[in-house]
This record gives sequence, C-alpha cells and structure tokens, in this order.
Amino acid sequence: SAMSDRRASNHSEVTDFILVGFRVRTELYILLFLLFLLIYAMVLLGNIGMMAIIMTDPRLNTPMYFFLGNLSFIDLFYSSVIAPKAMVNFWSESKSISFAGCVTQLFFFALLIVTEGFLLAAMAYDRFIAICNPLLYSVQMSTRLCTQLVAGSYFCGCISSVLQTSMTFTLPFCASRAIDHFYCDTRPLQRLSCSDLFINKMVSFSLSGIIILPTIIVVIVSYLYIVSTVLKIRSTEGRKKAFSTCSSHLGVVSVLYGAVFFMYLTPDRFPELSKVASLCYTLVTPMLNPLIYSLRNKDVKDALKNILERKNTIL
Repeated sequence: SAMSDRRASNHSEVTDFILVGFRVRTELYILLFLLFLLIYAMVLLGNIGMMAIIMTDPRLNTPMYFFLGNLSFIDLFYSSVIAPKAMVNFWSESKSISFAGCVTQLFFFALLIVTEGFLLAAMAYDRFIAICNPLLYSVQMSTRLCTQLVAGSYFCGCISSVLQTSMTFTLPFCASRAIDHFYCDTRPLQRLSCSDLFINKMVSFSLSGIIILPTIIVVIVSYLYIVSTVLKIRSTEGRKKAFSTCSSHLGVVSVLYGAVFFMYLTPDRFPELSKVASLCYTLVTPMLNPLIYSLRNKDVKDALKNILERKNTIL
C-alpha cells in the first residue's frame, strides 16, 4: 500500500517534462535551430502551396489530388505539432513542456502519422484503379468512396492514438522527468516509467502490426498489378506516363516507411540514431512530399504555371 501511495504521489507530481533534445555541444544548437527553421519553412511553403494549387485549379479536381491535398494537410499539421516547440527549446534554458502539452503532442502526432499510413494505402489503391481499370475509374473512385477512405484513415488514426496516448500517460513516471528526445514520443516516455511495460509493449507491437501490415500489403499488391499492367503497354510514351504518376507515390511511401522502420528497429541503446530517424519522418518527409509530387507531376507544374501567369497579367 505504501509503495502504491508513493507511486501515485510520484505520478501526480509530474506537472511537466524536460525535452532533452539532441545531445550535442551547445555551439551546435544554433546550427540545428537554423536547420529546423529552414526545413520547417520549406514544409509550410510546400504544403500550403500544394493545397492552394489543388483548391484553385479545377483540372486538379480528381481523386488523386483530393488525397494529395489531404496528405499535404497532414504533413503540415504534424510537423507543426513538433517543429515550433523543438525550435523554442533550442533557446530555452529549462527545455520544459507541460504535462498537457506533452499529451497533446503525442496524441496529434500518433493520430496523424497513422492517418498518413492509411492515406498512402488509399492512394496506392487509387493508382491501381486508374492504371488497371481506367474505363471504370470515374465510377469506382467516386467522391463518396474517396471521402470514406479519407475519413476511415482519420478514424483509424484516432482509435490508435487514443489507445497509445491513454496507455502511455497512465503509467507512473518515477525514474525522471527528462525525455531523451526532441518531442513527446511513446518509447522515450515509457523509459521514464517504473512499472512493468509488458502490456504496453504488447499493445504497441499489436497496433504496429495492425497498422503497418495491411497498409504495406495494399501498397505492394497494388503495385504488383500496376507493374504487370504497365509492362503490357506497347507504347514507350504510355509506359512513361503511367510510371511517372506512380513513381512519386512510391518515393513518398519509401521515405516514410524507411524512416519509421529505422526508428523502431533502432535499439534503445542508440537514442541519438532514433532521433535522426524521427527527424526524417517528422520534418524531412513533410518537406519532400510536395517536392516529389510537384517536380514529377506535369499537372501540378501546369497548374503552377497558370497561377503565375494569372498573377503576371493582374500585375
């Protein structure tokens, strides 16, 4: 009883946490701050720009761009959950984050990263229908189905996040308040707990399996069908066109999943490595996504040209 009382009091005393961030020399903080600032500025510019182009150009009123607009919104949102606080902490003496702030950060990050995984699977399915069943595309990828796929992605993200966040923050934290990371994430928070983490780790592992396996299977199966269909196309031009719309999506999937696997397969002994991997999918992926899609995509380039031409005529 005394032990549980002490645990309860330890838990109730945690009103804030300390985000340790990167363990580097203080003079490197300015460099890291500038790097974060540059990447975050590109994230804002790229994703707001992408959403603006998709909303203003009527030719981009198709399922693929509806998904892409949502992808830009998710990228913009989850990098904004992490980057501003991390940049403030480079200059802060205390490096603290309130308990509520930490809960909010983990909740939104967990929600949006899972939503992105499901959304990328929906985008792979969209490309599969577009290339393998082009005549039925407008019928099969109806506005209703697209809305349901996006809503379903957010719903799965929400369920997963509620489970992760509630299980993480009901742990008694008594080891320390210092989170060895630049944002509130499940694994660094679990390390601060003094209770048995078996159930937590099993839930995390099961959730990862339930989320990652189906989404990866959908992506792989869709692309196997796409590749076999594209190889049957006689004209080189037709092949090029089909592959160009898919290669950008494959690039985005590879970057995100590569970083996620690297992060979760990194042993606890190397926290700095997992921070670098986290940096990849919290900031580098949201920065690269609009670049990959706009540079590889003729429709987006044309829409951007139109907007710039319209601006010039107004001026």
